Amino acid sequence: MKEQIVADGDAGEGDFQEGWTRVKKRLKVELGDDVFSSWFSRIDCEGVVAGVVTLSAPTQFLKSWIKSHYNDRLVALWKEEIGEVRRVEVVRRSALKMPAQVKLVSAEAAPPLAPVQTEPAEDCSAGSPLDPRLTFASFCEGASNDVAYRAARAVAAAPEGSTPLYNPLYIHAGVGIGKTHLLQAIAHESRQINRQRRVVYLTAERFTSQFVTSLRDRTALDFKEMLRSTDILLVDDMQFLTGRSTQQEFCHMLNALLDSSRQVVVASDRAPGELEGLEERVRSRLKGGVVVGMGRPDVQMRRKILEMRYGAARERDPRLLIPEVVLDYVAQMVVSNGRDLDGALNRLVCRAQFSDHPVTVEACELAIADLIGDREPKRIRIEDIQKVVARHYNVSRQDLVSARRTRTVVKPRQIAMYLAKTMTPRSFPEIGKRFGGRDHTTVLHAVRKIEGMVGADQKLSDEIELLRRLLQD
Repeated sequence: MKEQIVADGDAGEGDFQEGWTRVKKRLKVELGDDVFSSWFSRIDCEGVVAGVVTLSAPTQFLKSWIKSHYNDRLVALWKEEIGEVRRVEVVRRSALKMPAQVKLVSAEAAPPLAPVQTEPAEDCSAGSPLDPRLTFASFCEGASNDVAYRAARAVAAAPEGSTPLYNPLYIHAGVGIGKTHLLQAIAHESRQINRQRRVVYLTAERFTSQFVTSLRDRTALDFKEMLRSTDILLVDDMQFLTGRSTQQEFCHMLNALLDSSRQVVVASDRAPGELEGLEERVRSRLKGGVVVGMGRPDVQMRRKILEMRYGAARERDPRLLIPEVVLDYVAQMVVSNGRDLDGALNRLVCRAQFSDHPVTVEACELAIADLIGDREPKRIRIEDIQKVVARHYNVSRQDLVSARRTRTVVKPRQIAMYLAKTMTPRSFPEIGKRFGGRDHTTVLHAVRKIEGMVGADQKLSDEIELLRRLLQD
């Protein structure tokens, strides 16, 4: 016989709190520490009566969020822990009218109890889910985003109650550059600093959906009150905010938050003045804040992003092996945005884990061909070869054409001559002339030497393959 939890005397050995403790442990494993702490650290279990679990939350917003996002999972976990659970109710703590002490007794012996009084207002949950991976620690800072990054960190670290320095903070950039990452990092960091801080991350589409739903369900006042009581409001994809009434409500909310010194951060794919579909008064309010743009990552930053992502992948699978020369190739060739870089690395990780063949530059080229795009064959000049080789081996172009014969210069010079012969229509005498007036026999010797080394030295072969692809870019 399954047991039910009812109000009656002291809590016994089978106290329902033990079941709630087990449910919370499982939730923490499933969601991760950050997400669990954000939503469940202040949720209490008040009892289980006739198959109904009653949880309590301190605020209307938290109550609405739990019911909207986790109700089905909570029901499933409770069923696994204590059996015959029909549903989970979430109420505000102030609305509870339950005895202080409860214990387990047989369901057949359980006296009927009056239902718990809950608020009549319908749910008006707001906020979009946060990705626990999008933190400041996983964000790659560089010259193209350092101002936005530092402003975001300042917002997250601002003492509670202080007047915001950048309000609203408006971050704009193209797709995949890191806007969403920064907004969610602010949410994670500010909550970690102060668990009581009310932080809401919203996409413009989610704001529109919640606003329309609140009008339909006649809970608009609750929706407005919840948003206007936040300490930090983060609005993503502002370019998708459409509809006259929706924009008007957003403007009223924005004014209320700014006038009460609440922090607002907005992200979009363009500057506020370029949001043609947005009402002028909303654009004006956004332009009155701090507007910061982020550009595409340069090659050094792209390489750093790949290094961070590859390091994280190796923590999960220490056997993973992607050669440095392949990562160099990806950093050089995938120039659009960080999201494409992640996609490229994910493909290489999959290949490294499930293919019997090593990940080479040639294999990489095939794997990420669609991220690079079609290119017309490029006419390669000897000057281009000298420039690329010099940069790769950290020597100057002048060194390659000079009379210097140190080891650090001779090998790059011979490789450059080899590439000049195999990638251009120039003759040996012409190549020799471009390398400081050398005799054609010197060029012939260099070409034959590199040809012989390539067959025996896989590392050199990979380096030359990388140089070829960089020249063809």
